[in-house]
Amino acid sequence: MYQVLIHNDDYTSMEFVVAILMQVFDKTEIEAERVMLRVHQSGIGVAGFYTYEIAETKAEFVHQLAQQNEFPLRCTLERE
Repeated sequence: MYQVLIHNDDYTSMEFVVAILMQVFDKTEIEAERVMLRVHQSGIGVAGFYTYEIAETKAEFVHQLAQQNEFPLRCTLERE
C-alpha cells in the first residue's frame, strides 16, 4: 500500500485543497478540512492509502487539476 501525500505551498488556496480532497479522495467536507489544516500547519498531509496503481492515478489527477487551475499543488506517493 502507498500513501498519497499533499504538500503545502504558498500559492494553492485552502479552498482548492479541500475541493481536491473531496473530489479526488472522496473525503467529506469535515475530513477534507482536517487534512487541509494538517497540510497547512505541518507542511504535509495524508490524503489516503491505496494500491500503487490507484495512488499513482489519483496523484496524477491532482497534478492535472492543479495545473488547469494554475496552482503548484504537489502530491507524492510514499510506500507504507
